[in-house]
Amino acid sequence: MFSYLSENAWMIQWGGEVVNFGSHGHHTTTQMGNGHFPKQGFGKASYIRHIEILDESSNSRTPKDLNTIAAQNSCYDILTNIDDDFLYYDGPGRNKNCP
Repeated sequence: MFSYLSENAWMIQWGGEVVNFGSHGHHTTTQMGNGHFPKQGFGKASYIRHIEILDESSNSRTPKDLNTIAAQNSCYDILTNIDDDFLYYDGPGRNKNCP
């Protein structure tokens, strides 16, 4: 599938990104996804589902030991639920808790 990966990969990343220049001392009003926080769940927050990776034998499997990073979780956040194969990520950007 990826001929340029001759041996292995040590990291895989999923998610979203919003550029924030901090104009006028405020966080950007740019939303990630549709602007809802992940805890609002299915039907509100953006998500990735049925996450699988290919192992060294090209067998698909669910990734384990996921680490999540949200640089400013009052602006955007991430929530994993691997048992249900979902990774929720979203946020409104600037709000009363994210000045």
